[in-house]
Amino acid sequence: MSRKDLLLEVQDEDILDSARLDALERAFRDWAGKGGLKARLSRCRILLIFLLIRYTGAKLREVLSLEPATDLDIRNRSVTYRSGENGNARCIAISQKLAEEMEELLLSAKDVSEHFFSIDPAYVRKKFYALAEGCGFDKKSSGPEMLRKARAVEMLRNVPLPAVQRLMGHSSPNQTASHVSFSEDDIGEVARLYMEREAGRRTSARNSFYGKVLSLTADMVQTLVEMLTPAGDRILAVITNASAARLGLAPGKLVTAEIKAPWISLERCAVPGTNSAENCFEGLVARVVSGSVIVECVVTLRDGTEMCSVLTADGFARLSIGAGDPVRVLFGAYAVILHVGG
Repeated sequence: MSRKDLLLEVQDEDILDSARLDALERAFRDWAGKGGLKARLSRCRILLIFLLIRYTGAKLREVLSLEPATDLDIRNRSVTYRSGENGNARCIAISQKLAEEMEELLLSAKDVSEHFFSIDPAYVRKKFYALAEGCGFDKKSSGPEMLRKARAVEMLRNVPLPAVQRLMGHSSPNQTASHVSFSEDDIGEVARLYMEREAGRRTSARNSFYGKVLSLTADMVQTLVEMLTPAGDRILAVITNASAARLGLAPGKLVTAEIKAPWISLERCAVPGTNSAENCFEGLVARVVSGSVIVECVVTLRDGTEMCSVLTADGFARLSIGAGDPVRVLFGAYAVILHVGG
């Protein structure tokens, strides 16, 4: 299933965005912490089911089929689902934060048997709907199936398509040649990096690229780093030699590139432009949030990645662009911040 197919699958439905997903998660946590001991233990199982769907994008039947002893690996921070679309097992990385919480929830239960998740699906859906309605959400948008779709959309805005396909258990037979250099383990690591950063909330998920180092070109002081994303895009970054050594950069190493919104410039595609920016991508304006001084403009690139640019109101006005217009996203090599690991 392509990125376009995934988006078309949900475009006519009321998909919960990240803010509403977070609000629903808070409601689940508040509910799970109330009542007597027996009630809290029962509710914690429902909370854990919610968290697994919320952060791994699994189907309800996949979660209810889990066997804690064999499928939940706390030490390696992963969950193995054995009933995917293609009949094969898939191992999904989870954040350290979720792994630790999962361990705590399991330890609090009196009986963690192979039937720990054997709960009537209708009962689970009933609780999901009730908590969603308590948040003021339509229950149609908050059932297990819709939460799975919401997770896919949430990740598609920031994560390469192969990683989202892997998370959702979709086959990906039409990968382009650029994906060949990314193994199954690489794609899994990309998903893990995203989840760790998401859980830590250390930075905005937007304006992030995940990829592999292609080449390093060093002079006396600085190093030019060329990286390749699973989508086939090349990004150039310039960092000091000391930073390159500290990060342990080498061809083939997985890295994350981030660009702060104020460092991103925009150009109208209709107007030929000449600039010195080393990184240039084309996309469509997705939305604009205007203020009296500052304007936030979000652009969707060809692979679905969202890029956010912050401009002055005067500068944005001179561009004469709005939602749906084609634009170029520009940023220099010195604007790229590289990260290694979670």
